[in-house]
Amino acid sequence: MVGLENKVAVVTGGGSGIGAAICRALAAEGARVAVTDLRPEAAELVAAELRAGGAHAGAWGLDVGARATVERAAGEIADRLGPCDIWVNNAGISRVMPFLECSDTAWDLILSINLKGTFIGCQVALQQMLPRRQGVILNMSSQSGKVGNSQYAAYCASKFGVIGLTQSLAVEFAASGIRVNALCPGVVWTGMWDEQHVSDYGRKRAMKSEQVQPYLASKVPLGRLCTPEDVANTAVFLASDASSHITGQAINISGGSVMH
Repeated sequence: MVGLENKVAVVTGGGSGIGAAICRALAAEGARVAVTDLRPEAAELVAAELRAGGAHAGAWGLDVGARATVERAAGEIADRLGPCDIWVNNAGISRVMPFLECSDTAWDLILSINLKGTFIGCQVALQQMLPRRQGVILNMSSQSGKVGNSQYAAYCASKFGVIGLTQSLAVEFAASGIRVNALCPGVVWTGMWDEQHVSDYGRKRAMKSEQVQPYLASKVPLGRLCTPEDVANTAVFLASDASSHITGQAINISGGSVMH
């Protein structure tokens, strides 16, 4: 155990993929988990799974880009589970598209969810953490927040922005006992890849869809893609007192693909 017993953890985008893995890992360490997602039914499925395993968990519908829904959910979570100790801004979207085909609408949507959603989440979390002068905020960036990639302009811009926001808040709120770090995974093959990205990436590289996953894995020095559990294990460490002298960092979880 790493000391998360009865800590209240809020995870956005917790209904699937990386977010669900983070919820499971936090619950396994004794945290009381608020699973939030744009799809309330997906959040409830994960929360029910956690409760079946003996954890204290609840589900909330939440649109990270809409401040009123974030504030409402945060208030309800505090009333039911207690004020948050750990807030994970995980919800996000990405699109593979040539830059000159990126519309204003697509740009605004990606920035609204990935960057503005993180901004709103950080403000709401800090409002609960500051009176107690303690807390941990984890923001989901990406290896694409460290190194630019073609046909990924909006996503890269949003994830570079998340790292800048993380560093700024880490400095501003360190004296208040609040740590802020970013997670930077490599490619994590979740349902989002199967549903949205594989065909677009295949067109980008002029390869068949079934060739995409092996190709991406071949580019990783450790020889495999990042898993949701790889990210979740890192999140648990950064949420715990085991990382009490770490703040303002953007931690790579990329199998050696990115080293700065």
